[in-house]
Amino acid sequence: MEPFTDAVTKMTDFPQPPKTSENTNNQAVDRSTNPVVEGLQTLGLSVVLALGIRTFVAEARYIPSGSMEPTLEINDRLVIEKISYHLNPPGRGDIIVFWPPESLFDEDKRRDAFIKRVIGLPGDTVEVADGTVFVNGDALEEGYIKAEPDYSWGPETVPPEAYLVLGDNRNSSYDSHAWETESFVPADNIIGKAVVRFWPPGRIGGL
Repeated sequence: MEPFTDAVTKMTDFPQPPKTSENTNNQAVDRSTNPVVEGLQTLGLSVVLALGIRTFVAEARYIPSGSMEPTLEINDRLVIEKISYHLNPPGRGDIIVFWPPESLFDEDKRRDAFIKRVIGLPGDTVEVADGTVFVNGDALEEGYIKAEPDYSWGPETVPPEAYLVLGDNRNSSYDSHAWETESFVPADNIIGKAVVRFWPPGRIGGL
């Protein structure tokens, strides 16, 4: 396949009419562009690209609470990517952004997106007891939590196409263990995976 630059060059290798003052004037008129129209075109293209990227590829989010401390702190800024879960399902330990189950809120109340860590996958049996999280009878090693959970929960089995999520700040997180009406996040509610912290500068890095 020919390089793109060569192809462009060949497209202009046709005999050109001799330059005259009339041709030159016509070219100048043809190439003139209203700066207002050009600006609007650029702005419109930028908006379309931005919306497309935010909807289908990635978006920025900030952390409004301490429910994911110490991993994420208040006002951290993150990049949430939206492509990988169309190819592979979430894995245990992933930090995800999602819409909480509708049953947790009144119909007329605005729902904000949540961010938590995936603990239980579809089919897993999860229990919290004696300060430890057990998945299918095995204790999880969780070096990322702020403190051991001071509550008991389960055992419960995660249904198909759903996930159990907990905040790393186990004792100060509104998550699966605290949801009375519906303890699991439907797969369709997941917005994306938190992959990079880009603010503050001293804490930039992958998650």
